[in-house]
Amino acid sequence: MSGPKETAVKRSMTFREALNLALTKEMEADPSVFVFGLDVPDHKRIFGSTAGLLEQFGPSRCFGTPLSEEGMTGVALGAAISGLRPVQVHIRVDFVLLAMNQLVNMVSNLRYMSGGKLKVPLVIRAVIGRGWGQSAQHSKSLQGLFAHIPGLKVVLPSTSQDAYGLLRAAIRDDNPVIFLEHRWLYDVSGEVDLAQNPGSGGPVVRRAGKDLTVVCTSWMNVEAMKAAEILAKRGVSLEVVDVRTVAPLEIQPILDSAAKTGRCIVADYDWSFCGFSAELAAQISHAHWGRLAKPVERLGFAHVPCPTTRPLENLFYPSAVDLIRTAERLLDLAPMDLGGESFYSYEERFKGPF
Repeated sequence: MSGPKETAVKRSMTFREALNLALTKEMEADPSVFVFGLDVPDHKRIFGSTAGLLEQFGPSRCFGTPLSEEGMTGVALGAAISGLRPVQVHIRVDFVLLAMNQLVNMVSNLRYMSGGKLKVPLVIRAVIGRGWGQSAQHSKSLQGLFAHIPGLKVVLPSTSQDAYGLLRAAIRDDNPVIFLEHRWLYDVSGEVDLAQNPGSGGPVVRRAGKDLTVVCTSWMNVEAMKAAEILAKRGVSLEVVDVRTVAPLEIQPILDSAAKTGRCIVADYDWSFCGFSAELAAQISHAHWGRLAKPVERLGFAHVPCPTTRPLENLFYPSAVDLIRTAERLLDLAPMDLGGESFYSYEERFKGPF
């Protein structure tokens, strides 16, 4: 197997192919880049995102590790401050919690504590997102937790273009980056402009609208686009804003959108209580005190451990249905009949936890 090759300036590719191409390009351009982690070189290759890397670059630059997240993150840190550019992969973000001492007390601090003399060019890729049967130990997102720590950059791509561009930018960054990838996005296809500058990954408007702003992270962009499509049938115009980079947060585009529509929902793919959605709601409310038609609404995971069964998962995770009902309340509209609409289409494609 080999990674996808660049044959045109613009190409349609899946999210997983875009990640794979980004890794391939950066490893080709810079011999100091290497990829490692549990299952990175196995037959599934992290949902296909590391396919071909072992064959092209060899086991010194693409290799598996023991089940020792704390120790392996220490290895990544040592490599980073020694002049290499490691990309450490975690098959689930839940397992990153086992490396929090390294991340919070070491990785996030060393650039500051050394007065800028030490660079820490470390990318930590971690898979987030639902898949029936994952339950409470394989279901987290945690961007709010990571964003709480000064010194960590936190990125959540939601398109193939961002998977490609933002991962390349993260690998080139001299600071540690937490790169969170929703598992259902791997099969989503989109056009990728290979010539586009990777950029900083600030907020972008995915869909322009005039009645209500929905500010989203990760998979909630997909749910918001579905909600916007359905609400458009009754003349409601949603503006969908993809945050992309949670830390450092570029707030102005979000404030501009909320000012334009006068109503705002923050749809964060994480728990709401004490989370990133609370921070965003506070900043939006502070900037637009007295000018919003209604208080900012927040959607996120139910504040319980994630259940295992599919019907309960549908209640735990926020969806397009929740966005539609919340939008109707903010706009003082009667609930529309959703009986003829199709939801959870990606869930139906998912064949099992592994």
